[in-house]
Amino acid sequence: MKKKVIIGLLAMGLILNGCGNNIEKAIAEETSYSAEADSVDLSSQPAESSSETSSVEDSASESSTDTEKPDPKDQHAEVGDMVLPKYTALRTGQESGTIERITYTTYDYAGDGSEYTKEANIYLPAGYSEDKKYNVMILMHGIGGNEDEWGMNKSTSRVKAIMDNLAYYGDIEPFIVITPNGRAGKNAGKSGSAKGSGIESFYLFGKELRNDLIPYIDSHYSTYADYEEGYDLSAARAHRAIAGLSMGGMQTINIGIGECLDMFGYFGAFSAAPTSNVAAKTASIISDSEYPVYYFYNICGKQDRTAYQSSSAAAKTIPALCDKLTEGENFMWQEVDGAHDFHVWYLGFYNFAQLAFNAE
Repeated sequence: MKKKVIIGLLAMGLILNGCGNNIEKAIAEETSYSAEADSVDLSSQPAESSSETSSVEDSASESSTDTEKPDPKDQHAEVGDMVLPKYTALRTGQESGTIERITYTTYDYAGDGSEYTKEANIYLPAGYSEDKKYNVMILMHGIGGNEDEWGMNKSTSRVKAIMDNLAYYGDIEPFIVITPNGRAGKNAGKSGSAKGSGIESFYLFGKELRNDLIPYIDSHYSTYADYEEGYDLSAARAHRAIAGLSMGGMQTINIGIGECLDMFGYFGAFSAAPTSNVAAKTASIISDSEYPVYYFYNICGKQDRTAYQSSSAAAKTIPALCDKLTEGENFMWQEVDGAHDFHVWYLGFYNFAQLAFNAE
């Protein structure tokens, strides 16, 4: 394992340097995106979608009698190149889900193995009830972020708004979303040379998912898992999804598919980072597994100089290499105008939220 981590770190450094970047710059850039995440104007991305939206609005205002032009208020979500503006509106009262801060016990997998307490954020849908079972999505951050990068630490969270509206308009069956810290170590992300402080902790997060986080969620919330003696993680895999941006996209591929196919059935990689497993490796893992992939969704900006090459290499050709994935059925590769930022990532979440948990 240690050898694989070292190879991964070297490869990431080479790829980032080849793009005129380094790890520190990638972290700084991503952190700046995160600081502005909730202010991203999704209606202006991509350019062609923005013009289409404005033309619909203009025509509606010019002629209220033109029944051939749909009123934007009557439009419903669909998987595509833009997030409809009404799906980012904040909802309150009984139409609003809630965000909670949770703490759970885990271990310093990247360090000395000692026990410690870790925090994460959880979104519960409007009207959450212990009398109902809910699907669960794990949503991962990037190399420069933490459990708060998706904004799930505040009531104005864009993820919360999208989830509230998708459920309110009947586009999805409401589900739970968790944003954890994807570093599997108590020193991870800290400055200095302490054991486990480097990015190797990202590659060990599968242990925390399997041993600590998922069992905590299943034992504390109303999920489809039967958390009793003989608890079987695979029994509810059709009701779990994992997705992430950049480094979290890498974790979705390398850990979600690479290590945890018995735990998850749905996968979403948004601008998957360098060191993501190449398509041939992932195709081989899926082909050899007894567990089906219900959906594998990928998105990347065409102007993304950080991840387009790695994301393409990781997923674009998989259907040609694996007969268990078929474009348009349980696989999607999406390229949009955009860079390595939240314009692409929120669109990815919006689309994937509609695709997940739809297997018959």
